[in-house]
Amino acid sequence: MAAMALEGVRVLDMTHVQSGPSATQLLAWLGADVVKVEAPGGDVTRGQLRDLPDVDSLYFTMLNCNKRSITLNTKTERGKEILTELIRGSDVLVENFGPGAVDRMGFTWERIREINPRVVYASIKGFGEGPYTGFKAYEVVAQAMGGSMATTGDADGPPMATGAQIGDSGTGIHAVAGILAALLQRERSGRGQRVNVAMQHAVLNLCRVKLRDQQRLAHGPLPEYPNDDFGDEVPRSGNASGGGQPGWAVRCAPGGPNDYVYVIVQPVGWRPIAELIGRPELVEDPEWATPQARLPKLAKMFQLIEEWTSTLPKWQVLEELNAHNIPCGPILSTREIIEDASLAANDMIVTVEHPERGTYTTVGNPLKLSDSPTRITPSPLLGQHNEEIYIGELGLGDEELRLLKTSGVV
Repeated sequence: MAAMALEGVRVLDMTHVQSGPSATQLLAWLGADVVKVEAPGGDVTRGQLRDLPDVDSLYFTMLNCNKRSITLNTKTERGKEILTELIRGSDVLVENFGPGAVDRMGFTWERIREINPRVVYASIKGFGEGPYTGFKAYEVVAQAMGGSMATTGDADGPPMATGAQIGDSGTGIHAVAGILAALLQRERSGRGQRVNVAMQHAVLNLCRVKLRDQQRLAHGPLPEYPNDDFGDEVPRSGNASGGGQPGWAVRCAPGGPNDYVYVIVQPVGWRPIAELIGRPELVEDPEWATPQARLPKLAKMFQLIEEWTSTLPKWQVLEELNAHNIPCGPILSTREIIEDASLAANDMIVTVEHPERGTYTTVGNPLKLSDSPTRITPSPLLGQHNEEIYIGELGLGDEELRLLKTSGVV
């Protein structure tokens, strides 16, 4: 079997909850040896949102596949000595503690670089330097402060969070990009470097089109938006695409909460859409014939489409629209996604056998490399690899490891 893309790269994973573990899990899926360093009590998510008693939660197991776990109390002097040895033998260190926490352990960037000049030290924080630095960061806080919530929701409704974890896992993906770039640069320079990624910054990067529209507002209303009124800020616009081609989620039969299809109306698509909905006269009607004519009537246009789609199941709507090459997609519920055969065939919905909880379903690696295929393995039990790493790799003796356990160091 071909070597994995990151085979031979050792990642010291000092992350917890979601933003950090999502990053290190991607690195593990790419072939890195990811050693998750946990306090003796374990990552807090092992016990959060449990669906089964006394086993690791899905919250933990779905963010920590393909890793090894060791326990270490870094507040003890011996724990600090062991951490030093772990840093010395690693290529990457990733942490997402609160600002200054690792420094207070005695491991400033200067100290880490002294221990291992080639290490890439990646930190995930809520915010960059400035007035927000000390704020506690959570997924939706990052969405709120990165531009997402202000532009999500209905025009007459409150700001809304998105179900996609753009603050946590979105930041994790940005961190992976920075880590891989630093590893590549190390091949030329021979030196490691610091990688800093802030959740607010990552969300902002994902919201760049809304900043585009904020600047466009200086020249008048945004015709691609269905809103009636425009102030001096980009409005919330429901399900409108807000892009060059208008789109909307239209209701289908029988009218359940996810019986919708999202439809994009391209200029070339107007004729087949008008014919499908039984309004062929709109093809030549000057009030409807051109994109410019339709822009002021987006709400009415999608109402006409919905009068047709609401009589048909979403899969039939999908079939008929695709037959005419009209961009569209069904709104897939979480149940439909987890049961989707095509996602399973693409190794995006994966079944994993866990030694304590049994079989569970998780998300597979979205990064498909032809020479580095991913095999998803279960998340590690707490401290599962203590002996393997402390005795087998660091060279500690059996008796020393036993004493470290009884003294609370591991």
